[in-house]
Amino acid sequence: MLPQRLVVGLACALLFSPILGLSLCLVWLAVYLLLQLAEAAAFASVTRGQAMTLKGWRGALGDLALTANAGVYASIAIPLWTMGGLPGGVVATTLLAAGAINSVIASAGNLRVFIWTVTPQVAVLALTPFFMAQSNVQGRFILPVAVGVLAFVFFCLTTRSRLYAAGAAEARALKEADDKRREAESIMAGRSALLAAVAHDLRTPIGAILTGAHELSRVAAPSSSSTRQQTAMIEDAGLMMKELLDDLLDHARLDAGRLKVETRGFDLRDLLNHTFRLWQGPVRAKGLRLRLDGSRYMPRVVQGDAMRLRQVLNNLISNAVKFTDSGAVTVRLCAWRDEAGRHVLLIDVADTGPGMTTSQLERLFTPFDQTADGVAARYGGSGLGLAISRDLIELMGGRLTVRSEAGQGSTFTVALTLSEGEEDGEVAAFLAAPPLAGASSAATPPRRPLPVDAPPAPREETETPLAAAPAEPDHDVERPLRVLVVDDHAINRRAVQVILQALDCELTMAEDGMAALKACDADVFDVIFMDVRMPELDGRETTRRLRAGGGPNADAPVIAVTADTSPEDIAACLEAGMNHFVAKPLTPAVLLTALSEVLAPAGDAELGAQAVA
Repeated sequence: MLPQRLVVGLACALLFSPILGLSLCLVWLAVYLLLQLAEAAAFASVTRGQAMTLKGWRGALGDLALTANAGVYASIAIPLWTMGGLPGGVVATTLLAAGAINSVIASAGNLRVFIWTVTPQVAVLALTPFFMAQSNVQGRFILPVAVGVLAFVFFCLTTRSRLYAAGAAEARALKEADDKRREAESIMAGRSALLAAVAHDLRTPIGAILTGAHELSRVAAPSSSSTRQQTAMIEDAGLMMKELLDDLLDHARLDAGRLKVETRGFDLRDLLNHTFRLWQGPVRAKGLRLRLDGSRYMPRVVQGDAMRLRQVLNNLISNAVKFTDSGAVTVRLCAWRDEAGRHVLLIDVADTGPGMTTSQLERLFTPFDQTADGVAARYGGSGLGLAISRDLIELMGGRLTVRSEAGQGSTFTVALTLSEGEEDGEVAAFLAAPPLAGASSAATPPRRPLPVDAPPAPREETETPLAAAPAEPDHDVERPLRVLVVDDHAINRRAVQVILQALDCELTMAEDGMAALKACDADVFDVIFMDVRMPELDGRETTRRLRAGGGPNADAPVIAVTADTSPEDIAACLEAGMNHFVAKPLTPAVLLTALSEVLAPAGDAELGAQAVA
């Protein structure tokens, strides 16, 4: 506002100098500029946002500055009338009317400012009939001008009243909108918290169902076909529950804006190869062909979120396999560098399924909408996978699109730009397990995807990693694997026990962090499964104390067991000193793979991971 007023004052002085003389105009301009600076100083705390209004002597000083400023501006009209005659009076009247209107608009929200800025200008404007009489204007013209001045004053008052009412209504509307936004955010936060809590609690019984079904199928007699069918049904239902649960949790996080993507270095080729190998078994089991084209042209190490990219790819391949009854699923890869040196990736997942109509394509990415009746009953799922995948790719700065025609199959395309990067060794090792150990339902293949009936190498092979005992002398190398299971829920401890009993492990159970630390002081363990969420002392703090204590298990591998698998949660586990993680609900494949990862040397661990995948 101050620069604009200075320009207006300078323009008035220059324009009026032919009428009033340069000396008078310069004196008026000097006084006007000084008053502008005085007003700016008086209201400095308000303009800087330090105070809403001026009070006490500062308020009185502000009122004086406003009145003096408006009065000096209006005072130029008097010499215009007296020295310029009727033409000068026309200029003066126009100037005062414009100034009064500007003050009305500027002070619409503050009655105090309105009074002190408009009053001086209206007062001088009210003298217009008097000045007209001094200029020998006929009386029949003076009366209409006087009425016009009164009408103008009335117009200023009513306009200010309307502007104030409109401003107040807008302020109320903004406040109501802000209150509703806060209420919606509170509801969303509450819903997300509820879903997170329910998801965490439901993963425990789901894990028990999956573990029990796997154990039943492992020990069932070959001739008991009915038993195998029943355990397969239980396992299928458990996997379906897990997928629905993970989709709902991801959807809630995206709605609440709490789902973030990481930017870390990872091996893109390794990720693609793991994903491709994961789906070879399920695709062959359905009688389909799985093709991978262009992998040798892909960059190796890039910057991005490996876990979320793998989640999207697994979801797209899962859908392609699910809806294709015959033919092939093809993954086509293409990459090039843009002008900035970044890698532009195009990943096509094409199938030979039934394709989609135009109306189905329009509804494809709508949450909970499976585009056609009977899809959920025949194929299962929640209708969230593609919506989540699209949102994840957009969070990574890319796009997910689809091309399809009825009877011609469908092609989903991921377009993504990733920067060149250096592989983060710590994070890469933490995420190196196959997708079955990952965080998302989209990383889980169709029901009964991989047989994991065979345990790791027998105990009598002393060179196997599972028999290694770094803290023990060589003569004790063939002792059973010693495992500490820390979890506040008995069902989770029992699930780990059922899975590992085939390995003839020595299992020690601890129901909280303090009990785990006492157990670690009393015995030496080869590996520790540590629940992250526990009352009093959680898994991360327990691991920190274990590492800092310098006891016999200070360097023991710790596997985090958690339902919280966002990048932030994984990073927190790494910082606490954990070596690996498995996502609830626990399954034999997840548990045994993680065990191989932390106990095997680097080369053997990679072979073990590939075998499970």
